[in-house]
Amino acid sequence: MAACNHRLFWAGVIEGFYGAPWSMAERLEILDWMKAWGLNTYLYGPKDDLHHRTVWREPYAPDDAAELARLIAGCRGRGIEFLYAMGPGLDVRYSDPRELEALETRFAQLAELGCRNLCLLFDDIPDVLDPADLARWGSLAAAQCGLVNAVRDWMETHVPGGRLVFCPTPYCGRMAAAGHGGEGYLAAIGTGLHPDIDVFWTGPEIVSREITLGHVAELTALLRRPPLIWDNLHANDYDGRRFYCGPYSGRPPELRSKVRGILTNPNNEQPLNFVALRTLAAYVHAGDAWEPRAAYHAALAEWRPRFATRDREMDPADLVRLLDCYYLPHEEGPEAERLFADIRDLLARDPATWGAEASDARHRMCHLRDLCVRVAGIKDRPLFHAMGRRIWELREELDLLDRYVAWRQDPAKRGEPFRPDSHLLQVYRGGFVPRLQGLLEIRGDGAFVPAVGKGKGPS
Repeated sequence: MAACNHRLFWAGVIEGFYGAPWSMAERLEILDWMKAWGLNTYLYGPKDDLHHRTVWREPYAPDDAAELARLIAGCRGRGIEFLYAMGPGLDVRYSDPRELEALETRFAQLAELGCRNLCLLFDDIPDVLDPADLARWGSLAAAQCGLVNAVRDWMETHVPGGRLVFCPTPYCGRMAAAGHGGEGYLAAIGTGLHPDIDVFWTGPEIVSREITLGHVAELTALLRRPPLIWDNLHANDYDGRRFYCGPYSGRPPELRSKVRGILTNPNNEQPLNFVALRTLAAYVHAGDAWEPRAAYHAALAEWRPRFATRDREMDPADLVRLLDCYYLPHEEGPEAERLFADIRDLLARDPATWGAEASDARHRMCHLRDLCVRVAGIKDRPLFHAMGRRIWELREELDLLDRYVAWRQDPAKRGEPFRPDSHLLQVYRGGFVPRLQGLLEIRGDGAFVPAVGKGKGPS
């Protein structure tokens, strides 16, 4: 049985990543963006707020409670729904009535602060029950439904009109196919969870390139309700070397009428999320046609003043060239992809055949390298600090490639090894993690295989 269709379509932002939570100033700026762009929902659940997971049973101390009340009031003053998320799944004892009392006590404090909506997240946890819970409930799905339904009953009395959202242990198609949560987990959730409770879902993958109508239709039938999309398209907490400034894409406009809402869990670094949120808002309010690349260009035009240095504005085409290098998890932007393909093809050929192509490639590499240097001078220092280390890594690689192409063009150097004095062994591209990454290769089909003879590094 599906929940009522008249409910608010939730569209907005999740502060739900692993890493340092945003500052209050950053949150309030996000709320201002949301109000201006027509996004209506803010979910607070940073994994590194200890009260979210580690000490989920403990209420906030007065100072922390006052800070959270300020955020809730900031949402209310801008017409934005506030949701609070807790993740008790790491150590909750489903058969112990004191755990339900702890959840009720926590939410009672949140309700006093002005919060009316609660999310109970059981993601990223072991999918096993202790013997007492297994004896009482028989399965993980039944145990979770029992606890979450009890919280819902308490809310109906103490916070009438509040909404409850549940995140299942397998929260994407790949996890479900692998059997996380046990056999028949999602079907049991669909049957056992009260129909008023919404369910989070990230799509076919944790970070989904596409979310199709067919995928959502199958899930809706299984859960007996449309899902609420927790979208990790712009999340970067799993890879500290990357950030994503590409457009909201891979979701057809028709998806909006098939789900409870769409909330995005974006980059850890708040200043980098302008395009992610601006294009999500454009998608939510678009008509039947949706052009992600056009929305990307429009968002960059609005964001471009933040890249100004003391003496110049960033050229629009240059901003596209730069941010196409930090596009989306599954693809580079067209400008970056074109440059990569041209350099790759050039290096695969005999330098005697390069001709003007080498000069053109070097010119484009040097131009992009110089853009990286120029970004260091932008007046918006929080924006620069959010991207600076990654931008400098791009600069170093471009500089190395330029030197290599120049060296290969020099007939006097033919046959000599290329050892630039600025990129020293064990210093450049060094560290334990890159060495570990060298031990396994990813094949084109996504399978990992041993990289024979690689990854050992210098002895």
